[in-house]
Amino acid sequence: MTRHFLRDDDLSAAEQAQVLDLADLMKKDRHGYRPLAGPQTVAVLFDKHSTRTRLSFAVGIAELGGQPLIIDASSSQMGRGEPIEDTARVLTRQVAAIVWRTAGQERIETMARYSSVPVVNALTDEFHPCQILADLQTVREHRGTLAGLTMTYLGDGANNMAHSYLLGGALAGMHVRIAAPARYQPDAVILDRAAEIAATSGGSVVALSDPYAAADGAHVIATDTWVSMGQDGKEERAAALLPYQVNGELMRQAAADAIVLHCLPAYRGMEITADVMDGPQSVIWDQAENRLHAQKALLAFLLGAG
Repeated sequence: MTRHFLRDDDLSAAEQAQVLDLADLMKKDRHGYRPLAGPQTVAVLFDKHSTRTRLSFAVGIAELGGQPLIIDASSSQMGRGEPIEDTARVLTRQVAAIVWRTAGQERIETMARYSSVPVVNALTDEFHPCQILADLQTVREHRGTLAGLTMTYLGDGANNMAHSYLLGGALAGMHVRIAAPARYQPDAVILDRAAEIAATSGGSVVALSDPYAAADGAHVIATDTWVSMGQDGKEERAAALLPYQVNGELMRQAAADAIVLHCLPAYRGMEITADVMDGPQSVIWDQAENRLHAQKALLAFLLGAG
């Protein structure tokens, strides 16, 4: 049966830990794992702009012995209206896996239904699961464990990062707090699913409106840009989310040894201040690098080499 990774809970808790363990090994031995030797080709499709995702998948596929085929979907026949089903049928006969950054979650789910090779979500409007794997790897590196830690996300609680933190953090047995204004709270269905997972992992999930209550004693503080790709109303969103800015005052509410995450790109002075982003508690650049290692491990796992 073909395995896909379309959202964080497509992995079990044990499988998530297995991928993270493999990511650590691959980070120590960058060129020691070659499941794509041949080279086999992996199609990496982009409907949206990308820096870290494009870079990390291209480099990672090459380091796994494969050939990355980077496709700008807007310049392909998909951009002219070819059905996703037909594109999937063509790709699946020629590539070892398909990685796609697109808009609605239903698009990548359609691709997976018609693909006989693994399909990986490189970001949709609803989830960003590859980023969360890298974030969890980073937290383990700096804190030694995941289970039992409190991870607080501040900002737009209805975006893809918040949703993936809920699911991925719950799988890891973490206590996940999402702090956001009332109109930017997480999707209730996803919050319920995360609570269901947390009940079996020993973790917990909660959505709050008070940023300082959410940050109180937290071991990990995470944020994201307030305006995601394709969203309107920048000024309105910035006004509503300003109290959720990650700054020095808020960090004093967290644990003394708390670490700071941001999936990038960041806008210093908006969702995070420069002194925090560039300060000693920031592990943002480790986090960005770990996209490479976590995604290599994920591809190896999905292809049966994990």
